[in-house]
Amino acid sequence: MDLGLTGKRALVSGSTAGIGFAIASALAHEGARVIVNGRTQPAVDGAVARIRSETGAEALGFAGDLILAGAAEDLARAYPNVEILVNNLGIFEPKPFEDIPDADWVRFFEANVLSGVRLARLYLPAMRRANWGRIVFISSESAVQIPAEMIHYGMTKTAQLAVSRGLAEAVAETGTRSTACFPARPDRAASGSSSKHSPKPKAFRSRRSRRSFSPRCGRPRSSSGSPPPTRSPVSWSTWRAPSPRRRRAPRCGSTEG
Repeated sequence: MDLGLTGKRALVSGSTAGIGFAIASALAHEGARVIVNGRTQPAVDGAVARIRSETGAEALGFAGDLILAGAAEDLARAYPNVEILVNNLGIFEPKPFEDIPDADWVRFFEANVLSGVRLARLYLPAMRRANWGRIVFISSESAVQIPAEMIHYGMTKTAQLAVSRGLAEAVAETGTRSTACFPARPDRAASGSSSKHSPKPKAFRSRRSRRSFSPRCGRPRSSSGSPPPTRSPVSWSTWRAPSPRRRRAPRCGSTEG
């Protein structure tokens, strides 16, 4: 399937392993010129080499902690013409609510929300000028079913839905689109394991697996009324929104537009 991404410049934050690497690799397979990001140069170099080897596509790298404003600004100066922005960078840590200090709430918000807000703010002007762009926030079902084990994490995933929804409204009359996705966990054998966090505790996984969430939440809708795949930020990047019109009130977490 040709998704029409050949030659598009795509940035995936936090993409040296896990879901981020899987997204970057999929974009490269579709012909996008991918920018891989990680905190350390060796990790970035390894991911870039692997993408080049497996896809034959162009892949570049940027080593820097995008939680920091200075690193984001350095990235935007090095690669100013990003057309597809995938905000994948994020952290998690199970912890009882009573034990979560103020500093952790701030740290999680800065990492999971503000890092994406900052990148979107840096790249949106160029997308507006080109009248084409895609901004994707990698959220989670934790956005609509807040885990008791990680309330601070759930808060940030819900905030991502709010930001992506607001951006969708802000760019509705342009060729730029914004959404949030609830991705499936990639095969570790195919995409590598996270170097920053250990796997979720077994007790956490078992409790979460018994929960369900509304499939309508966080789902963009196409002009035909049927939603495009929400578990694939790559396929969503080719979605075209309906012509601007007066909109009804969105459902919980909706990112129409």
